[in-house]
Amino acid sequence: MSLDPSVAAVRLAVRRGLADVGDHPVLVACSGGADSLALLAATVFEARGNPWYVVGVTVDHGLQEGSADRADRVVAQMAGLGVDETVAVRVTVESRGQGPEAAAREARYTVLEEVAQRFGSTVVLLGHTLDDQAETVLMGLARGSGGRALAGMRRGFDVFRRPLLDVTRTQTVAACRAEGIAWWSDPHNDDPRFTRSRVRTRVLPVLEEELGPGVTSALARTADLLREDAQALDEIAARTHAALLREDGLDVEALCEQPAAVLGRIVRLAALEAGSPAAELFRVHVAAVADLVHGPSAGKQVQLPGHVTAYVESHRLRFRRTAVTG
Repeated sequence: MSLDPSVAAVRLAVRRGLADVGDHPVLVACSGGADSLALLAATVFEARGNPWYVVGVTVDHGLQEGSADRADRVVAQMAGLGVDETVAVRVTVESRGQGPEAAAREARYTVLEEVAQRFGSTVVLLGHTLDDQAETVLMGLARGSGGRALAGMRRGFDVFRRPLLDVTRTQTVAACRAEGIAWWSDPHNDDPRFTRSRVRTRVLPVLEEELGPGVTSALARTADLLREDAQALDEIAARTHAALLREDGLDVEALCEQPAAVLGRIVRLAALEAGSPAAELFRVHVAAVADLVHGPSAGKQVQLPGHVTAYVESHRLRFRRTAVTG
């Protein structure tokens, strides 16, 4: 019997994504959905010829009734698929000004990093697919978020890797069917209160119908192209930031000579180093600091998230902790 094409596609993606892992433990984040289960099954299969210790990890966000029971079922399913060890962790999701999706994601990534440290692993696999990438790009486009958002999800960052970004959701579902794996459909995925759900169930189907098939793939391909440009600009900005940095701040005159795309990245990098949180530092903040650099700045300052203040003094762009009053 020949191997199902979708199963083969997922296994190939995992094989390529883990080519450099060596004998380190591999953690797979698993929600019980088709994407993460297909990823987990492929990782277990590929581990047969590699010295990988595969750990299946499910995170209970506690946001839905019966979530603890759901986590128990996912643990049993991961064990049934042949992982070496299973982990279930419950997190507390605190919005802190974020939307519920962003808050849950932040809590999930934080605990996954902690679990990876516990196992001495440098790899946590995430089950995001080409469809997820297309949705991310489309939402970034609609929000006017700029090149960083249009570049979509990164294939890898910190300990995280997304080996399925070239695999479609249709393929992960087909792979589960071919292997007899039952999956759970998260009701949040069809809940119109969530932007991503509306994009998935309403917007993208209309685009595919009106513009022709291939829109999803085209959006994901656009992310790859823009990411290459964004990475190049980030590298230029990092080198320039290091060259312009003095003990008393960044050289304003030299900053003014930089192209807008590089200046914005330098400002963002400097703000992050000063303690402004990435998740809350938006384009409007970066633009305000860039205006501070270019315009008359005597006595002016810009308040940034994370209790950070940007100001210009003695031809230097500087950052300090925002004074807390009251």
